[in-house]
Amino acid sequence: MKKNYKKLRGTIAITSLGSGYFSSDQSKEDIYISFQLLNTALNGDEVEVFVYPQLAGDKLRGEVVRIINRKKEKFVGTIERKPKDKFAFVSTDDNKMHVPIFIPNAPEEARDGIKVLAEIIKWTDPRKNPTGKILTIIGKKGDNDTEMESIVIERGFDVGFPGEVEKESELIKKTHDQDLISEIKKRKDFRDTLTFTIDPDDAKDFDDAISFKRLSDGLFEIGVHIADVSHWVKERGLIDKEAIKRGFSVYLVDRTIPMLPEVLSNDVCSLNPNEDKLTFSAVFNISKDGVVKNSWFGKTVINSDKRFTYEEAQGVIDGKIKSPYTKELQDILGITKKMRKGRINNGALEIGHDEVHVEVDAKGTPINISVEKGIDSQKLIEELMVLANREVALFVGGKDSKGLCMYRIHERPDKDSLAELLSFLKKLGHNFDFKSYNLSSKDLNSLLQNISGTDEEFLVKSVVVRSLPKAIYSIDNKGHFAMALKHYAHFTSPIRRYADFLVHKALQKKLEGRQTNKSDTVFYKDMCQKLSQREIEAASAERLSVALKQTEYMITKKGEVRSGIISGITEWGIYVQDIKTKSEGMIKLKEMRDDFYIFSKESFSIVGSRTKKKYSLGGRVKFKVAGGDIERKILDYTLI
Repeated sequence: MKKNYKKLRGTIAITSLGSGYFSSDQSKEDIYISFQLLNTALNGDEVEVFVYPQLAGDKLRGEVVRIINRKKEKFVGTIERKPKDKFAFVSTDDNKMHVPIFIPNAPEEARDGIKVLAEIIKWTDPRKNPTGKILTIIGKKGDNDTEMESIVIERGFDVGFPGEVEKESELIKKTHDQDLISEIKKRKDFRDTLTFTIDPDDAKDFDDAISFKRLSDGLFEIGVHIADVSHWVKERGLIDKEAIKRGFSVYLVDRTIPMLPEVLSNDVCSLNPNEDKLTFSAVFNISKDGVVKNSWFGKTVINSDKRFTYEEAQGVIDGKIKSPYTKELQDILGITKKMRKGRINNGALEIGHDEVHVEVDAKGTPINISVEKGIDSQKLIEELMVLANREVALFVGGKDSKGLCMYRIHERPDKDSLAELLSFLKKLGHNFDFKSYNLSSKDLNSLLQNISGTDEEFLVKSVVVRSLPKAIYSIDNKGHFAMALKHYAHFTSPIRRYADFLVHKALQKKLEGRQTNKSDTVFYKDMCQKLSQREIEAASAERLSVALKQTEYMITKKGEVRSGIISGITEWGIYVQDIKTKSEGMIKLKEMRDDFYIFSKESFSIVGSRTKKKYSLGGRVKFKVAGGDIERKILDYTLI
């Protein structure tokens, strides 16, 4: 009788095949739920499950008996509709939602092949389709704008801003000049100090600027000046509430979905050159050896002398581009290199700056994909941002971390994750003396240095990142493992991250000597949880936009022979990552007809039963692009 079965509460994860795995703090192992016994449960839902008695040799099984909380009720999908029907179905983009949503009275513009955002309003009978309604008409399936907007809308980001939010931002712009004049008198003035920004060439908003002054032969003043968004965006105002809802700007291949309206992000707050701008600054006296002698924090005004791109700044540093700021850039680079070396010696991970860059034409069609390596000018800026973030966290929270601060924490990976990482690396042919249970960040750096310059470097770095826990926001300071820092916060990007805005608020309160109260603590704690989740959704949208363009690009290379690295091996095929574009595709075992290949789980390889030919993780292969599915963002390769 079911009433005698164990009943548990927890979360369910749906697989791409439609079955589910239930996890609960009350169970040591995940419980398998077949598709027939999900009873309308969707991926991520909080549910109640009956656990069946376990049979010898079988996995633990169960049945969903109650939906406690739906994680997601809004889905992007494509309309399926016959011309004369008043009803329609929405086939969702989410591959873990296996049932189309029934729309009883679909609007006329929701025609067959149109993408929409739909919401489930009722679903209690698993034998029937969920009933829903259409919230937004996005556009024609396959159009670039439609597909890009679908990616962000699916993850809960609005493409445009509500009219009242735009009105509030226009009012700020209207009163900007007068407000600026009166505010400048209250601030420390850096307008006569050499100041510049260094950003990607396609950047639209500029959060941070650097000022530089030589105090003596061995001592320098370096200021990190951050857009003072908190001056313009009033707490609990309409813009603030919208920024809380968004949490982050989302950077897709061909567009940005900003956290703040563009009149603020690209104009009022942005540190554009040759304009007086309000900033919140961290100013340091630093020796030529990269040692911070003292720090100052406060509200400032700057006027940036120059806007550099990374490539332009690098050209100046290397002497390839003439500039009046050559000596200053070279001096700053020398200081930051020593600072970086000290961090790495202390255990900060050198994961690197390799990024997949997609170049698109005016219609959004990908015309080139490359992997961009980090250059010294990027590392220079990164080092100064790390310095400011570290020192602000230490100042706001105090050495004992008792002050209220939104920390950026990164916990040490657990033993199982480290053991799996070492196992993976051994299968690539890398053996190390250290053991997983005491693997330090310094050990990981040693590992990364060993694979530097190899074909599988990008693959190994990706696996290392996946083996580490995600960095999150927290009011409880647990340090930052990857950076080997005891104190760290996000202070330097308030135009694109709401967490930085809150750190600015906490810093100002600290400078004014105001005490935090219980409601502040509750609010910051709640925001830590929300923003950590929002960050995952923003990163997912960014990755999917790249995957979409990789798929579109590689399909145009159908029949072309290319070089790749084996990035994964399963019993049904091998995954290969194209070396030039990092686009991953699958070679199906059933299509490898020169032999019958057997999958070895122990060595993560496949071996030909007749020829004994072996393909292993990290191996270099030649392949042809056979085709792909743009909607599902998957590629098919064939082995040469």
